Amino acid sequence: MDDIILCVEGYAKQFYLHSRQRLIPSAAQVDLTVRAGQLTALIGPTGAGKSSVLKGIYRTYLPSAGRLIYTDAHGHKLDLALAGEHRILELRQREIGFVTQFLHCLPRQPALDVVAEPLVIRGATREAARKQAADLLERLAVPQRLWGVPPATFSGGEKQRINLARGLIARPRLLLLDEPTASLDSATTEHVITLIEEMKQDGIGMIAIFHHPALVERLADAVVALSPPVIAGALIETIA
Repeated sequence: MDDIILCVEGYAKQFYLHSRQRLIPSAAQVDLTVRAGQLTALIGPTGAGKSSVLKGIYRTYLPSAGRLIYTDAHGHKLDLALAGEHRILELRQREIGFVTQFLHCLPRQPALDVVAEPLVIRGATREAARKQAADLLERLAVPQRLWGVPPATFSGGEKQRINLARGLIARPRLLLLDEPTASLDSATTEHVITLIEEMKQDGIGMIAIFHHPALVERLADAVVALSPPVIAGALIETIA
């Protein structure tokens, strides 16, 4: 169907741990589809490889097996598992976003600029980007007194709100969410839910891991259950 943004077929990831001379399976035989305007939720116990799937799609990891067929904004299909690094970086800047559980940014960069940066990279003026960033920070209840402060000094919940704002501001075609509300209070979580629902209405496809089953029930259009994997796949990425 022409509304499919991503089709994952037989995805697997495993690592080789030199210190123990053994393979460590992380995810195996994962199949899922992401459609425009819908959210696919990944569920399963710890160790089932939920985060590994997101990192494989974002190409933080090279998959050990499987295909990740992505349809770009021009309708061209490509396998993210085989795409070159330059093409992956281009897609990250323009079409694929990832909200992780951790915020990585320049240590002295003000929070407002951390959030605005993805828009600047896309060609927006700094003034326009900072205005959109301010609007989003207000919606996520980030106190204005923190906007000019580097997020490295923030609490866990405050950092997560900055992380969310940075991931959501560019409104990518495909958005990956790894427990985006895990450190948030109930009021801020409701703001995030509203933003996710708005993004679905705008046609953005999402894959998400949620800490609370109630969020899966409330937001997911499709649910993929993962089980702890057995060793599978042909290519092995080596880790120390």
